[in-house]
Amino acid sequence: MAAVLGSTAAIADTKTTYVVNVNYDGTKATVTIPDAVKDYVTCESGESPIVKLVQAPTVSDKTTGEIIYALKGATEKGMFYLTGEYKATLRLDGVTICNPDSSAIHVKNGKRIKVSMTANTVNTLSDGVADTTSKGCFHSKGHTEFVGKGTLNVSSNYRHAIFSKEYVEIKNCTLNITGAKKDGIHCQEYLLMNSGTVNISGVEDDGIQVELKDSVATGTTKDHEDENSGNLYMINGTLTISDVGDKCIKTYGTIKYSGGKQNFDTANVKENATDDNPSDVSVIKVLRDGDRPNAIYDLSGRQMPNDACLPKGIYIVKEGDRTRKILVK
Repeated sequence: MAAVLGSTAAIADTKTTYVVNVNYDGTKATVTIPDAVKDYVTCESGESPIVKLVQAPTVSDKTTGEIIYALKGATEKGMFYLTGEYKATLRLDGVTICNPDSSAIHVKNGKRIKVSMTANTVNTLSDGVADTTSKGCFHSKGHTEFVGKGTLNVSSNYRHAIFSKEYVEIKNCTLNITGAKKDGIHCQEYLLMNSGTVNISGVEDDGIQVELKDSVATGTTKDHEDENSGNLYMINGTLTISDVGDKCIKTYGTIKYSGGKQNFDTANVKENATDDNPSDVSVIKVLRDGDRPNAIYDLSGRQMPNDACLPKGIYIVKEGDRTRKILVK
């Protein structure tokens, strides 16, 4: 009898690692799903190299153990697309994916996405024309962690090389961004480089851009829990940036180097950046609503004095349950 979707009885050992293998071979791909998780992972693409997998919304490590999606082989007209509502791990085992029509990898999952490069492997992603559903050659809806001891090469012909809708963390691996129509790495919340090597060149906009996810900035939080600071942190590793169209680094918060090697023009950066077209930013002179003062914060989350004598810049004003950006000139 088939296991009941979401039932903890379906798989007895929740500590087991289950691997869904995706092998690309030119114009086709073979997807192998272990019997134990066939009720939880569905392949909707058959043998097409445009691989589309659906992870059941009830999947969690308490029902299935860890599910890893292992990618290997090569295709000139392929893609890896994954939807779901629980954290996932992509293991890059020496894969080359070129998609002339859209992203090479698109993970439509708002949870933690771990991208693990197998040691000593070289993995390559490239894209083609613009696709309104995607913002990068590698596109992740969730917070993205690049780890492992392998190499990932990424180039984009239409937008960002790497896009993450939430934070990005980097550890041990080597990331080579060899070209992008816009930013090399574009993320929200914060970017943390713990170690590893990142090389960015040939991008037409910023090398790295870190935005706020929403209008309320938290500043740095303990262990970066629920952080939305727009900050970039570099603890160790080597970061090399060259041949950029605008800034080497642009952040909506601050840039903090506590170690590592910065092989780029550290003067060619911009902190506390604002939107290029900030339609939600108001130009005001007095930060008061009648006789009731507003709570005012800078983009690092620090509460500011409630008067009109603030330095020039962008601030967040809280008015009851409503927040908005303001620009003080």
